[in-house]
Amino acid sequence: MSLAWLPNALCIARILLVVPTTLALLAGRYELTLLLFGVAAISDGLDGWLAKTFGWTSRLGKILDPSADKLLLVTVFVTLTWIGLVPAWLTATVVLRDVAIVGGAIAYRLLIGYVEGHPTPVSKLNTLVQILFVLVAVAAAAWRTVPAALVATLGAATFVTTVVSGLDYVVTYARDAWRAGRARNGAR
Repeated sequence: MSLAWLPNALCIARILLVVPTTLALLAGRYELTLLLFGVAAISDGLDGWLAKTFGWTSRLGKILDPSADKLLLVTVFVTLTWIGLVPAWLTATVVLRDVAIVGGAIAYRLLIGYVEGHPTPVSKLNTLVQILFVLVAVAAAAWRTVPAALVATLGAATFVTTVVSGLDYVVTYARDAWRAGRARNGAR
């Protein structure tokens, strides 16, 4: 029996964790938030590992995985800002990066064709840093023993990797669009 469906099931489970994670955060149940968000973060790594290790990739998975990541992280960042644990400018940076990526993908699809999205190494680093920042920010709310300097350092790292990742996507896909346009014009 093939388990090729498992990575997609993990992505769907991650999407389903968005609401309870958000509700726990809004209720000030930070330990529960850490548990739920931690499970979601582990599922993110696990679904990617399973897909790559066993070749269980699919077109659906290529849509579900980044969608689940963006939905979870953006929702948690907005909620953290709403309750005063993360500054609005940092959340705005995270949201604007994702809007730029999605907008660029839509424009590419409309103007060039199918988008074969691949996360760049800096994007993977950015996702990891964002996850760590959320975990530390929520842990700092749960337990006052978490150093404020650690939260600030990870917040700064989140800002830097988010900006660099966003620029990397813009440059990468603009270059791909330029090459595709030249190839199309050369084929005429």
